[in-house]
Amino acid sequence: QVQVVESGGGLVQAGGSLRVSCAASGHTVSTAAMAWFRQAPGKEREFVAAINWSGSVTYYVDSVKGRFTISRDNAKNTIYLQMNSLKPEDTAVYYCAVDTSSGDYIGPNGMDYWGKGTLVTVSS
Repeated sequence: QVQVVESGGGLVQAGGSLRVSCAASGHTVSTAAMAWFRQAPGKEREFVAAINWSGSVTYYVDSVKGRFTISRDNAKNTIYLQMNSLKPEDTAVYYCAVDTSSGDYIGPNGMDYWGKGTLVTVSS
């Protein structure tokens, strides 16, 4: 069993920055691919960013490229999402997910543990 807990969400003005964190425990998450997803009000959940087990490979949705950075600290079993130049359309609940079966990100269907999310609100 893996416990996944997100933190760091909050209210920020457009153009500002925020860092959200995801701590995972209960499994050797240091060998697991991890990812961030988000769900805005009235919309479906979408992929935001992913990182492989070592942190050497990252993926981003086009809308956040150049603004968001995903990273991980395996000593702390934690991943981060640094969000800069935030826009009102980034407002969403941000979810962290873990794929305990693969060290490489293979897609949302591979994620087997999810957190409950942290709300990020960007005001205009």
